[in-house]
Amino acid sequence: MSFLRSTLLPVAIVLLFGLALFAVSARIWLPGDMAAPAPLG
Repeated sequence: MSFLRSTLLPVAIVLLFGLALFAVSARIWLPGDMAAPAPLG
């Protein structure tokens, strides 16, 4: 159990953080009007 707590848990936390960071930064590369600012007129 200590192996899981000392090795797998930090790896899982880092992977989840990386996945969340990728999901947030993927909005930059969206094509079309989803990433564009709202039209003024």
